[in-house]
Amino acid sequence: MNTSKTTQREAFALGVIAVCIGIFVGELTSNRSSEWKSPVDSLGSWIISVIPRFLESFAINLFGTQDKSVLVGIILLVALLLGGLAGDLLLRGKSRIAYAIVALETIFGALTVIARPHSGISAVVPALLSGISTALVLYFALGRVKIETTKENQSAQLSSRRQVLMFAGGAGVLGALMLISGQKVKTHGLNAIKRLAVKLPTATQPLPPPPVDPALQITGLSPLITTNDQFYRIDTAINTPIIDVAEWSLTINGMVKNPVTLSYADLLNRPMFELDDTMSCVSNPVGGTLVGNARWLGCRLDDLINEAGSLTSADQILSSSGDGFGAGFPLNLLDGRDAMIAVGMNGQPLPIAHGFPARVIVPGLYGYVSATKWLTNIELTRFDVKQGFWISRGWSQLGPIKIQSRIDYPTDGAAIPHGKFTFAGVAWAPLSGIDSVQVNIDGTWKDATLGPVLSGTTWRQWWLDWDPTAGMHEIQVRAVAVSGEVQTQDVADIAPNGASGWHTIKISA
Repeated sequence: MNTSKTTQREAFALGVIAVCIGIFVGELTSNRSSEWKSPVDSLGSWIISVIPRFLESFAINLFGTQDKSVLVGIILLVALLLGGLAGDLLLRGKSRIAYAIVALETIFGALTVIARPHSGISAVVPALLSGISTALVLYFALGRVKIETTKENQSAQLSSRRQVLMFAGGAGVLGALMLISGQKVKTHGLNAIKRLAVKLPTATQPLPPPPVDPALQITGLSPLITTNDQFYRIDTAINTPIIDVAEWSLTINGMVKNPVTLSYADLLNRPMFELDDTMSCVSNPVGGTLVGNARWLGCRLDDLINEAGSLTSADQILSSSGDGFGAGFPLNLLDGRDAMIAVGMNGQPLPIAHGFPARVIVPGLYGYVSATKWLTNIELTRFDVKQGFWISRGWSQLGPIKIQSRIDYPTDGAAIPHGKFTFAGVAWAPLSGIDSVQVNIDGTWKDATLGPVLSGTTWRQWWLDWDPTAGMHEIQVRAVAVSGEVQTQDVADIAPNGASGWHTIKISA
């Protein structure tokens, strides 16, 4: 039977509304119990766990820290399109196919919920309610339109139903939004208030205050210390976990003689030390911004492992978060490099987005093998028994941060004025530290001036004055570590263990 374009659009719109209501029901109910899981979050987490490495690298390079927001947007868009398709199929009398689409979406969503770590069978309740709600709305909006009626009568029936459903759907969506938003604001707000109430202990031997930052005087130079709100964030969490510090605990178990369990208060009562450390993501391309330098406060991971007493058969420290992420590194890398369980960042309790209440920091290692946020468990195990989240997906088992340097200013393709000009940037070589930075201008290497040294685990700022001639110029930068290692010119992709090569830009004067 033919239908008018207007009627088809109405049916598609009603299908979209049905899915919207179903999604809101699912998200709303997921907030009612800690054991019920969000269908959208679960599907996003599942996609992250199975996405091919090249697509993951492409997404991070293209969208940066907004990659998960884009993923959620794609999930919602696909769900709405499928809802619209189901509405159109119902209008055409193909009800079995329409409801099959909804059923398959619901089943798939429930399976991704069950696939999440620590999920019981009750975790699927929001996904099931989401699917049932979608099906019911579709049925009352479109499922009872009589196919044998004339086009005019059908349009009238649909128009009547549309008016009623638009009102009810709009009111329902608005109400659901308010309830969901209110619940999330309340929960996150209470968590934030509890974080603000935390009084961090003082380090046993506090580090001296950072020196005057050259970035205050040099255009475009990255600050010596990256502020918390500007520090990059890369992780697998679709939404930051909501953790009540009153209920949180850290367990050290596995191949140990004496399992240890610590409350947050226990952790804060331990001897604390400060660490200036530059962290870099393995997904950071040459010249990229997924790197930052901060002053961390925490207790020594070595001490906790020694108290637990690792068995001689263990060779891996595998840390995990409440949302199922795990990162492991060799036990023998507890070699005095100041690995810590961090509770503070730049003088504040850890920001929620950066792992509150506790996270792991291991100088010299990329985060994918060490820097677990929202930490809940540390297991002593073996690499041939268990692997971290990214290792099983093709990334290297070992993740030492490579020596790198970056041109902060100017940017590639920039046009600079005549007269004296200053190049500026940063370089890092954990655990050694930076000894020198050299800038290549049209084939000639020049030594740059270096900024202050915080520690061997942090980046150093650099800058170089130059009086350009008119025309195009190619600029490269390389670093030399205190150990004598020279940054390699060999180009490597970020997979499987970090990018390499000289940061190169072209500018015009």
